[in-house]
Amino acid sequence: MSELVLSSLIRDVPDFPKPGIVFKDITPLLGHAEGFAHTIERLAECVEPYQPTGLLAIESRGFIFGAALSVAMGVPLHLVRKPGKLPGEVVGQSYDLEYGQDRVEAHPEIFTEHASFALIDDLLATGGTARAAIDLVHAHQSSVACCAFVIELAALRGRDRLAGCPVESLIQYA
Repeated sequence: MSELVLSSLIRDVPDFPKPGIVFKDITPLLGHAEGFAHTIERLAECVEPYQPTGLLAIESRGFIFGAALSVAMGVPLHLVRKPGKLPGEVVGQSYDLEYGQDRVEAHPEIFTEHASFALIDDLLATGGTARAAIDLVHAHQSSVACCAFVIELAALRGRDRLAGCPVESLIQYA
């Protein structure tokens, strides 16, 4: 199954969640067992050369791909979530949005001197959330081996915000 076929399993939803936005809906891909399995195989091929010690999946659709990829690669999965979603002690990183701020959080015990994460998400747009996750990892003396996305919206130049971190994406839209 080629990337061209994978892209046929991504549905465009115009004006969602607000007018002028074309949402890239992954639910048809998730509902296609062969397509989903191929996506995980391709993500593993992209990530394995970087030899991460763990995966760091970004809320919430990144959890879907991160969980399957964790099983396929045999490495632990850790979560990056929005504020107030993780139980227990958390550490966080705030970041700027177009109109305000947001924050990502993770459990502090995942960060060790030798931890090297592959950051996983479904989509790279402007790169703000991924950049915040990278900054969170670096602030806690761990490293990011690579970032891997199913979809990249290249025109939004999110890759530029992730400078210094190798970026892999399976499907790119101009």
